[in-house]
Amino acid sequence: MPIRPRTIAHRKQLPESFRPLFWSYRFEDLDLDEHRKTVIVQLVNYGTLADWRWLVREYGAAEIRRILQSIPSTEINPRTRPLASLLFSVPRWRHAYRGTH
Repeated sequence: MPIRPRTIAHRKQLPESFRPLFWSYRFEDLDLDEHRKTVIVQLVNYGTLADWRWLVREYGAAEIRRILQSIPSTEINPRTRPLASLLFSVPRWRHAYRGTH
């Protein structure tokens, strides 16, 4: 059976209540699987604790931890980082090196 690209009907979409947190993205085009890094980073940076609980239900704490450990620390708000470290068991953040221009 050939693999079909996802249509809008088959796309796993975000709850409508998250729309304000994705102001710089085309909300309708976001897919939970395809854009998981974007979803996790945006909700960790701008979401509430209830939104974080939704993240855990949707992706699982291990996947959230994996994503957070794979990105530069500068992608997460400095005020949010300590709580995210505690709740998602992120022992250390990846250092963001400056370019050598």
